[in-house]
Amino acid sequence: MARPALISVTPENVEKTGFFCKMSARGKPGYEQKLAWLRDRFAEGLQMRLLGDGERGFVEFIPGAYAWRAIDGAEAYLVIHCLWVVGRSKGKGYSTLLLDAVEAHATAEGFAGVAAVTSSGHWLVEAGILERRGYAAVDTAAPGFSLLVRRFADDAPAPRFCGDWERKLSARPDGLVVYRSGQCPYLDDAVQHARSYAQEAGISFDDIVLNSAAEVRALSPTPYGVYAMVLNGRLLSYHYLLKKQIAAQAA
Repeated sequence: MARPALISVTPENVEKTGFFCKMSARGKPGYEQKLAWLRDRFAEGLQMRLLGDGERGFVEFIPGAYAWRAIDGAEAYLVIHCLWVVGRSKGKGYSTLLLDAVEAHATAEGFAGVAAVTSSGHWLVEAGILERRGYAAVDTAAPGFSLLVRRFADDAPAPRFCGDWERKLSARPDGLVVYRSGQCPYLDDAVQHARSYAQEAGISFDDIVLNSAAEVRALSPTPYGVYAMVLNGRLLSYHYLLKKQIAAQAA
């Protein structure tokens, strides 16, 4: 079976290619926020590869110094933000194809390895896909996060999670607080569900926008970095929830 071509998304073609997620919502806030976020990240070395030839999947990765994950000490690494293969494209080895592209780029650019944040829950790279390629955990954090790394040199220093999660959670001890960024185009919808829940529950709501990788490291109460929902100082979720799901989690 022929392997599909990979499409490199660039500042010059992103309007045409899109960025895989939310393709049916061009012009909507979440899509436009992601587009603006990407335009700022390309200058920092962000790369995106889409599966071509009608297949459905992509990978997004960036130099560790600019990674939008709550990790420290990753300057020598490329960091994978997202790896997603869906629908009829699953089960064909395309995750391997996309990871081959990431690792080839890392080698060509002189990085010491590749890192990714995984989770036993939702919205992040599946750990098993990476572990089968020799990635190993160098740090863990609740609830179910792991920082996996593939070193190209045994003496490369390991990155680590930023930590200090409890202090960051308690920074806003009252009401419902959302930390979010433009990295994921679904997050604008997630914030609207959270806002609506807070209004109906009669509690305060605060929407904190993270505008840089440095703010993610300093403020995010989870390793995921780009989204978290905190209720009265406790982590409610780090991923998209519908309003009824928020109510169930908050009960």
